[in-house]
Amino acid sequence: MTKNNMSVATGTAPAPSDSTTSIRTPVVLFFGTSLTAGLGLDPDQAFPSLIEKLALADGVPIKAINAGLSGETTAGAVRRIDWVLRAPVDLVVIEGGANDALRGLGPDAAKANLESLIAAVRAKQPRAKIVLVQMEAPPNYGASYTRSFRAIYPEVAKKENVPLLPFLLDGVAGIPRLNQADGVHPNLAGEQIVADNVWRALKPLVVQLDRGLKSG
Repeated sequence: MTKNNMSVATGTAPAPSDSTTSIRTPVVLFFGTSLTAGLGLDPDQAFPSLIEKLALADGVPIKAINAGLSGETTAGAVRRIDWVLRAPVDLVVIEGGANDALRGLGPDAAKANLESLIAAVRAKQPRAKIVLVQMEAPPNYGASYTRSFRAIYPEVAKKENVPLLPFLLDGVAGIPRLNQADGVHPNLAGEQIVADNVWRALKPLVVQLDRGLKSG
């Protein structure tokens, strides 16, 4: 018999509660390009939504906000971030640079923009955690460009002291059966692999997010 049942049995009413409390669900903002938006898929098939389901299944629920925008470069991301961060978030996952690479834009400029983007998040929401996702350049611009572009991500992560997640399309890029007809954006099977990979790396950080009691 529970304590409440014992109170009823003895005729003593339980003490009233002034308010109810519940565990808060951390908000994770996925900020990126069409790869984050899930171009060509239904919104609930994009990897941020799939990660929200994985997190729930693992007992560490999150509210995933998909702030992916097709065609956006790192320069555009810097201009947009303040507007996106109007509401409080606990964690910002930055996926940027894919369109810079597709256009052959300079890696140094992309690096500076990623640093500015992280600075903007810290200025707008200093309590939010930040992680950066590794991106890769397509091979058609040559090995030197590909190496230079790849290197900017660990350099930014080290300088800004933020975790670096593995390449977003690891195990998916270049595999026709996992991509849509454009050869760039994952299909649902590919998106599920992306979600699994990102969640595997992201989960240890999500577990540490504040889930303090909130009044209701």
